[in-house]
Parts: sequence; C-alpha cells; structure tokens
Amino acid sequence: MPARPAIELFLGDVVRLRRVHPCGSVEWLVDRLGADIGLRCQGCGRHVLLDRRQLEHRLDAFVTRGDPALSAAVTPRSAPEG
Repeated sequence: MPARPAIELFLGDVVRLRRVHPCGSVEWLVDRLGADIGLRCQGCGRHVLLDRRQLEHRLDAFVTRGDPALSAAVTPRSAPEG
C-alpha cells in the first residue's frame, strides 16, 4: 500500500470535520501540533486531541488557514547531523 504524504497543518487553521459535534458545530481550531493534534470546537470551546491519522480521515475541508511562520516558530528543529 503506497504511503500518502501527510496533510500540512498550521497553528490557527480552522478545519471542518465530517461529523457534527454534539453542540452543533462542525468547525474546529487547530491549537496544538505534534504527535497528537489539538482541536478546539468553535461552537462550545471543547478541547480534544486526535492523532494525525484520525484527523486526516475525518477532515472535510479547510475553512481558513493559519500562519506558517507561527507554526515554524513553535516547532522544534531537529539537531544538525554531522
């Protein structure tokens, strides 16, 4: 099975998921990047963590995109090889 490239996510992205949250909202703010992706419901403020694979499966669309510079500033850099 060929590996798909990961979807590029930025802090501040607002995404639409396929299923409706119990509060009625379908839009979520990406507020944490890492092994798990932190999402905050735009309707009720609930915070959840999803692993990247689950998020990519549930993602329907990007409503707005966040700032790539902000995401780069908080993402740890790997140590230089040498």
